[in-house]
Amino acid sequence: MNEQSFNAALRVGIAALLAQLILQLLWHAWLVPTSRAALALAVLPLVPGLWIALYNVRRGLLVGAIASLLYFCHGCAELLSATQAPWLAAAEVAFALVLIAALYGDARSGRRRGRARRPSHE
Repeated sequence: MNEQSFNAALRVGIAALLAQLILQLLWHAWLVPTSRAALALAVLPLVPGLWIALYNVRRGLLVGAIASLLYFCHGCAELLSATQAPWLAAAEVAFALVLIAALYGDARSGRRRGRARRPSHE
């Protein structure tokens, strides 16, 4: 990992992204097994965000949050349909929302840090 400041929001974002990956693996490979193609489609959109996060956490979380919008939509559709396991869909939606909220929290704290560094114009 790089030497960026790791605030609590970034830690929560990484945890949500990893939890989303684990949820997809559990859902599509173990709890409600489907084809390998479905498993690949469920897991592969998360890989670029995690890969980029190894080098730049904020950018990796941004890419992961953009990908997690797909999971948010999928989870909402599963919740509204007659699904086998609604708690999996609810967790999918929750992890996507937590990741987006973590990015917002990091941006807010960065804005506050930026204001503190600006010289006052008197």
